[in-house]
Amino acid sequence: MDFMQAEHTIFVAAHRGWSSRYPENTMEAFRGAVSLGVDQIETDVRITKDGELVIIHDAEVDRTTNGSGKVNSFTLYELKKLDAGKIRNMEGQGYRIPTFEEFVEYMKTLPDMTLDIELKEYPEKGNEAVAYEVCDRVLQALDDAGYADRMVVNTFSGKLQEYIQAHYGSKFRRHIYFPISYLRKGMTRDPYQTGAYCCCVFRTKWTDEANIGSKEDCDFIRSCGIHPWAGSAVKDARTVDVAIANGYELITCNNPDEVLRLLREKGYHK
Repeated sequence: MDFMQAEHTIFVAAHRGWSSRYPENTMEAFRGAVSLGVDQIETDVRITKDGELVIIHDAEVDRTTNGSGKVNSFTLYELKKLDAGKIRNMEGQGYRIPTFEEFVEYMKTLPDMTLDIELKEYPEKGNEAVAYEVCDRVLQALDDAGYADRMVVNTFSGKLQEYIQAHYGSKFRRHIYFPISYLRKGMTRDPYQTGAYCCCVFRTKWTDEANIGSKEDCDFIRSCGIHPWAGSAVKDARTVDVAIANGYELITCNNPDEVLRLLREKGYHK
């Protein structure tokens, strides 16, 4: 599959699934997003105490479940007992933390869906071996499933970005960030020479509009041969208009229902 898109078309990626409607990073959030006609699913991968790969954003389970503690302090069996409906006040409705394997198997039923897989284990002090192991296992599983040509791999760790480039070259397209400060520590080479896709985010203050990279940022990324993407600050008519005016090719959003509706009304999505 090619990520190329028709002129004047902006793709939509569901950030942790349809996360404004369903508990984020649950199978229900992914299925809901697919039902809307999104172009991509974005999700996050971590590892459990017993070495299983799971789909969850935070290092702790507290925000999204009825449990408390770090993800890597739970076994998979223990994580599966947690109620993942807390974040949407939907406890007691059967929402659970999915395994990465469950997600990969579900994607086999959607051959036209693209994926943005974010690696949340960073090679920081004391966690280097775990981070590289998780990275290798995730990429191997995606390659085995035949997904290499319809996915991007994403991490805020500059060190892990360089590991992927060094060990896999151009086999897996990398999603990076602008400005470079978002890639944490560990960058020794210019990421804008090897990245494929890039989210441009705010530089100074935290407001929705400031959290969407400027047209100049977007033009700079494109001049590097990288496709510019906008992040989840795009969520309503005003911010969709900013994303269009600045020249973004994809919007990663929590409310794909609304963003798709607006893009379709403006002729930027099928």
